[in-house]
Amino acid sequence: MPLHRPAVSVYTVPTDAPEADGTLAWDSTTVVIAEVSDGEATGTGWTYGPPAVGAFLDEQLAPLVEGRDPLDIPGAHEAMCRAIRNAGRPGVAACAISALDIALWDLKARLLELPLARLLGVAREEVPVYGSGGFTTYQDKHLAAQLNGWVHGQRIPRVKIKIGEDRGRAVLRDVARVREARRVIGPGAELYVDANGAYTRKQAVRVGRALAEEGVAWFEEPVSSDDLTGLRLVRDALVCDVTAGEYGYDLAYFARMIGAGAVDCLQVDATRCGGITEFLRAAALAQAHGLEVSAHCAPHAHAAAGAALPNLRHLEWFHDHVRIEDMFFDGALDPSGGAIRPLSGVGHGLTLRAEEVARYRVG
Repeated sequence: MPLHRPAVSVYTVPTDAPEADGTLAWDSTTVVIAEVSDGEATGTGWTYGPPAVGAFLDEQLAPLVEGRDPLDIPGAHEAMCRAIRNAGRPGVAACAISALDIALWDLKARLLELPLARLLGVAREEVPVYGSGGFTTYQDKHLAAQLNGWVHGQRIPRVKIKIGEDRGRAVLRDVARVREARRVIGPGAELYVDANGAYTRKQAVRVGRALAEEGVAWFEEPVSSDDLTGLRLVRDALVCDVTAGEYGYDLAYFARMIGAGAVDCLQVDATRCGGITEFLRAAALAQAHGLEVSAHCAPHAHAAAGAALPNLRHLEWFHDHVRIEDMFFDGALDPSGGAIRPLSGVGHGLTLRAEEVARYRVG
């Protein structure tokens, strides 16, 4: 049967505490959900972004998908990418494409009565995760509780905190918080940091060398991800891995980042780059250049696709999105032991709790 017109819903969920990183502060998170049906089967996809993503999806993309063959995802994806030429792909349009593409993959797997991971092809049965949060607004007690929960409670052996507070103007506190994080998690867990582009080039090198004493293995966006030369300079100067890529909205972005030698591990976000279709292409591009990839945020949107990648390093178990996905969906995965196992059920295994979360709906 041909596809029905996709349904779109938008929800805004307050955070459970004030949150900030090096360059932004927020008190809520908005999730845009796309549902696409064929007969009695429904596929669900989502992205995180402003309500405008939902409006764009409904007005510009939904008509392009309606009536198509549900098995021909590349055709639908290409039609969406061509249609947004004049609107511009980065940002709202790419996020809208991503949500709908994820829904189409979920639907296809459900129609074939397969787990999405089996449809994509399984390279690994377990997908490693790292705990991610540690916002700059957290005081030491809050930070310690979160880190303890991941490392000593759920036995996740790798965690990440935010640094670069106040656009890089609080370096002493950044370093002190990293030392506190190391004290809490102990010597056996991997410790990562994310500056969200807050530092200047030489400042990032100085901070990175100080953090090496605490065994920091991953320095995410030490400078702006738009500064490919700066990322390369920092990467060459430090022993830890330098990473970026979460703001990649198309394949060309990742090609430029890889070509510049800017990262040791490429981050890719299926809820931004164009869905699972483009996520797999970006991962193949990275593999062709000898790089691993790490899935950015939205863990349940990446679980099945992550299982398909031979060059996956890990998936980000991001506090905000984990909390929302646990609230919004039946079938949420368990990261205990440091990995998730997305091979059961049909599709991506999640079912929207529409009635239970209706109070958060804004569109």
